[in-house]
Amino acid sequence: MPRSPKHPPPRIQIEDPAPRVDCGRYPAKACVGDTVDAFATVFKDGHDVLRAVVRYHGPGEDDWHESPMHRVDAHVDGDRWQGSFPVTRQGRWTWTVEAWTDQLATWRSEIERKVAAGQEDLSGELSEGAVLLRAIAERAGGEDAARLGQTAERLTVDAALDPELLAIAERHPDRLASSVLDEPIALEVDRVRARFGSWYELFPRSWGGLQGVRDVVPDLAELGFDVLYLPPIHPIGTTNRKGRNNALVAGPDDPGSPWAIGGPDGGHDAIHPDLGTIDDFDALIATANEHGIEIALDFAIQCSPDHPWLKEHPDWFHRRPDGTLKYAENPPKKYQDIYNVNFESEDWQGLWQALLDVVLFWVGRGITVFRVDNPHTKPVPFWEWLIREVRNEHPDVIFLAEAFTRPSMMTTLAKIGFAQSYTYFTWKNTKT
Repeated sequence: MPRSPKHPPPRIQIEDPAPRVDCGRYPAKACVGDTVDAFATVFKDGHDVLRAVVRYHGPGEDDWHESPMHRVDAHVDGDRWQGSFPVTRQGRWTWTVEAWTDQLATWRSEIERKVAAGQEDLSGELSEGAVLLRAIAERAGGEDAARLGQTAERLTVDAALDPELLAIAERHPDRLASSVLDEPIALEVDRVRARFGSWYELFPRSWGGLQGVRDVVPDLAELGFDVLYLPPIHPIGTTNRKGRNNALVAGPDDPGSPWAIGGPDGGHDAIHPDLGTIDDFDALIATANEHGIEIALDFAIQCSPDHPWLKEHPDWFHRRPDGTLKYAENPPKKYQDIYNVNFESEDWQGLWQALLDVVLFWVGRGITVFRVDNPHTKPVPFWEWLIREVRNEHPDVIFLAEAFTRPSMMTTLAKIGFAQSYTYFTWKNTKT
């Protein structure tokens, strides 16, 4: 549509911007300190000389910054342009591309071609150039305006081809008829830990609880680890508790599986009494921070039969027609000590909020990294919502996907906000 009755639609086309994921459905990703290369195909009917910039601003900024773009395939007369910009802090960045016709450079190119062809009478062309120079002088002001005005009064072919004149004009472009992308593009910028971390995993029970883990933190830091991952530290259920080597009957000293979460002492927001107290946990976080280590907690969305949610929200769990609860299975494996939640529950919003509250509880205690158990078996919209809600208020938080599944799901988990993932399939090209 025209911008006004006096101006037709812009003639410059801007297509195929990158980086962009699924036509802008998801933001591309970068880390603080990166220089982002932005690309677009920019062209116009005819033979005019074009200029383009990538415009960008960081989270919370109102003003736009810009960097010049240049053709990357000019040797084949191509129309692919590239620019770059630095990302200096975390959060959601926005960028776009603006392009316009450089009228003086277009006119100058015409003069060059006609001189090269031996054309002598260029008085008409020079009169057009004088008009252009006066218009540029009005935009310029100062010394540039004076120089442009003087040149316009006695414009010659030699003056028209002076590179300095072109440089002055390019400092004061006319963008009234410029083209921009229909919609700006989002870029999610994480801290560097989202790209890489050296993880160490241990079971706190094997180290005498949280206090014992705290004692070993300096040694782990000396070895070069910067993330210490703890499997679930929550109370473990007693009903259907598994014994050693997945035995169906637990012995009196068998602690059960840490992933059978929940018991009389609480659920996902509680700590197993054998491991310590919340004060012990806070002390562990403080010691880890002192040594440059982040504590990663396991976030497993599953409950033992003794989890408080079974009584408080029975509709959050799968039930067979006979009323019995359906425990987790991955044939031939059976997990009689674990129940999965029902994401199709009529109270799905309450379930989502409760899970978000769990994450935010631990974020409030200093957790900035979560290793998420089997996210590929939970709804993608849920993860997209949860990660967005957490990172809107706590952009430092990183989510790792413990997912061994099809490439399409792995890719989607990355798109919706997981920064890292497990993989057994780095070199996979067929199922076998």
